[in-house]
Amino acid sequence: MAAEGVDVLIIGGGITGAGVALEAVARGYRTGLVEQADFASGTSSKSTKLVHGGIRYLPQFDFALVREALIERGRLVRNAPHLVRPLGFVLPLYAENKRPLGTPIVPPGGIGMSWLLRSGLMLYDVMAGRLAIAGHKHIGVQKTLELAPALKAEGLKDGFIYYDGQTDDTRLTLTVLRTAAKRGALLANYAEVLGFDFDARVTGSNLVGPANPSTIRAARVRDALTGEELVIPARTIINAAGAFAGRIEAMAGESRIAIKPAKGVHLTLPRDALPTTEYAVVLPETPDGRLLFIVPWNTRVTLGTTDTKGGDLDRPVATDEDIDYLINTANAYLRIRLTRAHVISAWAGYRPLISPVGSDGANTSRLSRTHVVVDGPGSMITVTGGKLTTYRRMAQDALDHLARREGKPVAHPTEEMPLDGAEGYQACSAALSEAAGRFGWGADVINRLSQYGSEAGAILQWCTDDPSLAARIASDLPYIMAEVVYACRREMAMTLDDMLARRLHLNFEDWSRGVEPAPMVAQVMAHELGWSSREVEAQVARYRDHLAEGM
Repeated sequence: MAAEGVDVLIIGGGITGAGVALEAVARGYRTGLVEQADFASGTSSKSTKLVHGGIRYLPQFDFALVREALIERGRLVRNAPHLVRPLGFVLPLYAENKRPLGTPIVPPGGIGMSWLLRSGLMLYDVMAGRLAIAGHKHIGVQKTLELAPALKAEGLKDGFIYYDGQTDDTRLTLTVLRTAAKRGALLANYAEVLGFDFDARVTGSNLVGPANPSTIRAARVRDALTGEELVIPARTIINAAGAFAGRIEAMAGESRIAIKPAKGVHLTLPRDALPTTEYAVVLPETPDGRLLFIVPWNTRVTLGTTDTKGGDLDRPVATDEDIDYLINTANAYLRIRLTRAHVISAWAGYRPLISPVGSDGANTSRLSRTHVVVDGPGSMITVTGGKLTTYRRMAQDALDHLARREGKPVAHPTEEMPLDGAEGYQACSAALSEAAGRFGWGADVINRLSQYGSEAGAILQWCTDDPSLAARIASDLPYIMAEVVYACRREMAMTLDDMLARRLHLNFEDWSRGVEPAPMVAQVMAHELGWSSREVEAQVARYRDHLAEGM
């Protein structure tokens, strides 16, 4: 990037930046992307891992957002069937619910509430159009308790099922990045932007043009692993730094956007503490007007999320108050009683919500999840807001904005573009099933490896060449050693934290938080990355320190 320059330099390696990189390279731009830490290390690895239309925004009459998200949900199911899978959600209705899903109408005595919910679910299905996953169903009390066995029976009046999608948010981000890289995009994690140059006459640049002191012509970037500083010439900077977008704008002048970060906290629990089926559960009413989801995830369950304003963006931490809120709110709906002892991990991230002028006291749960594309200082383009599901549309809108600025025709090449691994994934799924007998894998390992799509073929080959790579990393989780090799060779995993917290989810799902398997994983990484024994010890110690710091 520094040697030859780029047409478009994207700042931010979360799902939004990944989407912008793919959109830009697909439109023919020489594209570069820099991320100050690891890819997906911020909000993009800390979501509820759902691809959904945002059913709670229907009662807020944000129909445009819901429609947009439902369309993008359908495109993701079609373009990445190995990564995004339909998931049914059980929606119970209890007598004490006054505004389930945030319904704007409160019928006297709750009479007609079932009809209201059913009407909303019908609208949700209709808005998805031809890209709908499946229609909702009215299932009644008995079926609700059968499909959601942890729910209490007392006060249960009715129940429904509707459908959205589930994904591994980190795998999705990395897959979009891999798709972009295969088309020629240049990507660098651990590359921190220090500032910008406004002089077009950058030495060695093939992008020299008329000087304009008000326009960014290059970014100054530091390699966080080596300390080396480089200057990357760029015709256009696209700021996709999420909750940090305001900081990036401030490096070039006065920030022109108002972001109100909202902290979302999730808990990881074992299934024997919170019994679930293959269906997720929506807890329809909370004290702050949100919804809580109980989502099956491997041998675990995810409970979330909160929506609170403020906090340290650089260190999102789940506080005791956050944890108690989730446990107490869930317990109001459950026949079992959750306690702190059941919690394997608590994790937090920040949503970049766009704040209208004069909304300093606004409840973040009431702010829209819509996105904005604006001209920032130095002629950079800033795209922020939105949600995981709408990342592709955010990227499309950002590149449309650039095309209009440059007077170029607008095209949308990613609408029907399969993501890496989608083509041929069904044949690879069959090969995984066949290999399960040889390696002693259960259905959980097959389901996990199928998320690589056709890329799982490489993992199978490595396991065949070295059967030790077929071993589970943790006995009750689906991750295997060959995934460590894959992450080092094909996904730019640079540290032990990259591996245990994001490429694999041992940080969140393992009872030891990844501490017990850390030395074993570090040894495999050492073989791939050339670490010395001293570096292995340092990586393990640094990982433990991060855990102790609550990161």
